[in-house]
Amino acid sequence: MRIGIAGINGRMGRLLAEEVVQAGADLVGGVDAGGAPGDARLFPDIRALAQACDLVMEFTHASAAQGHAAALAEAGVAWVLGTSGLSAADEAAVRAASARIPVVYAANFSPGVTMVLDAAERLAAALPAEDYDAEIVEMHHRQKVDAPSGTAIAMGRAVATGRGVELEAVAERGRDGHTGARATGAIGFAALRGGQVVGEHTLIFAARSEHIELTHRAFDRRAFAAGAVRAALWLEGKPPGLYGMRDVLGLA
Repeated sequence: MRIGIAGINGRMGRLLAEEVVQAGADLVGGVDAGGAPGDARLFPDIRALAQACDLVMEFTHASAAQGHAAALAEAGVAWVLGTSGLSAADEAAVRAASARIPVVYAANFSPGVTMVLDAAERLAAALPAEDYDAEIVEMHHRQKVDAPSGTAIAMGRAVATGRGVELEAVAERGRDGHTGARATGAIGFAALRGGQVVGEHTLIFAARSEHIELTHRAFDRRAFAAGAVRAALWLEGKPPGLYGMRDVLGLA
């Protein structure tokens, strides 16, 4: 499989490149709008990269999502997308592209996080919302620009799915001041930023007589890169469609 990487000379791009080579795939090169130095072959733009690849991987910036979706769909090139902070319009562009090409889009490519999300949905379905308050706490490095994190939102969506509700209707974010009593059935978010934390997420189900916590801590971004390459290799030969890590791990 010929693989290209958008943002190849960035922090995640370099790890992706190493994992692609380790997996025995053909690393064609990439694009890097930031102009970071590196040894990889650089293409002038995403369209030129797509012409040389079977699949493009990226953990870049949300502002690139719509343009990349259009370019890769036009070229018929598979896509592994791990960029966080996508807007509703960005996600609509990803869905539109998936009608023409196979896409794996995930908030987090760690197999461990995927299993936590699966457990979160099951717990939410079993624990009544009127008795168990759901709260999500996440912490990341000080450079992270979006909050709550994509993984935290994915946790919230897993809980909402388990409860049969829409996350947007019950999410509570950024409490401050006199907010009143907590609404029954709400899913709360708290985002912490500091230092160089790779990623920590805890989902709490808090009842009157017990608390249940699901926690995932990432100590190395390589877990995300390895999971993304696993997804890329899994995509080979797949028909157009929008897939997630649950599909890759055989949980769907």
